[in-house]
Amino acid sequence: MQKENHHEGASKLLMSQEDPTSNDQHDFVKRSSLYQEFLAEREEILRYKWLESERLGKDIGFERALLDWIRKHRDGWRSARRNPESDNVDTSKGSSA
Repeated sequence: MQKENHHEGASKLLMSQEDPTSNDQHDFVKRSSLYQEFLAEREEILRYKWLESERLGKDIGFERALLDWIRKHRDGWRSARRNPESDNVDTSKGSSA
């Protein structure tokens, strides 16, 4: 007589009750523009964390990087993503040669 592990039994029960549309919903979420924006923002935060950690010579941690990046860079980053052509604006128009 083999005793079934409690977790294995619960896992089998959950799999049998799983909604077949859940995979479709998961794929939909992964393709959504909101999720893509989240991933892009997360990538920027991780890049900032790496750069700041290198600059300071120690790991600053994700939480500090997140808070610093939001405070210092998020608004500009979002504006640049919404208006990519604004990066190419000639700001020297006001200066005279």
